[in-house]
Amino acid sequence: MADLRGTSPALAPPADLHGHLMARLGGAARDWLDRALDEAAAQPGIHGPVTVWELRLAEAGRRCGPEHADAARVLILHAARAGTDAVTRVYFQGTAAERRAVLYALPHLVAGPDALPLVEDALRTNDTRLLAAAVGPYAARHLAPHHWRHAVLKCLFTGVPVDEITDLDRRAHADVELARMLGDYAAERTAAGRPVPEDLYRVLTLTDPTATPPAPAARQGARDSDAKES
Repeated sequence: MADLRGTSPALAPPADLHGHLMARLGGAARDWLDRALDEAAAQPGIHGPVTVWELRLAEAGRRCGPEHADAARVLILHAARAGTDAVTRVYFQGTAAERRAVLYALPHLVAGPDALPLVEDALRTNDTRLLAAAVGPYAARHLAPHHWRHAVLKCLFTGVPVDEITDLDRRAHADVELARMLGDYAAERTAAGRPVPEDLYRVLTLTDPTATPPAPAARQGARDSDAKES
């Protein structure tokens, strides 16, 4: 069984997610998840005002614990074969945790770009956990360059580590426009006496392989300046 520690539920195949959870949940939680998956498989899609598997999504945190709730919800959505209409309903009617699970589940459920409005909605928030889920493999495959560049800037602005951005190396490679946007952002921060996020230098290097980040002393000086202000 694959070791999925630290792996986003969006990147792990559902079969691996299931095995990971079964090995770590207690007996009562395993039984609950098995029943929830059977119910979702027996009543896929949308049926009526609320489906039984939507109720199970709401229970997942309490039943499986916060550490495993995201993975459990992704598995329930996958078992329910939730299409664009179903995930859209769950996303806009659900809690922040359920919205995050929908974003993680998108690459397992929606082949084309039809669910991009959910990603774009998440990118308008300042919820860092939602933002981190939004810049996963679904966004990497389908988000248009203009919106993807702004997603990178949003991560830098809100402090979401760029390691959360799936396919960052590929999509940022030799992206001249992204390099310009990063330069403008760095200049704005510097003019305001604020430090430039460390991750910006990494992304800038990806946009132009010949670029070199500032010397460590310069970065330390910026951090010291920020510490004095705080």
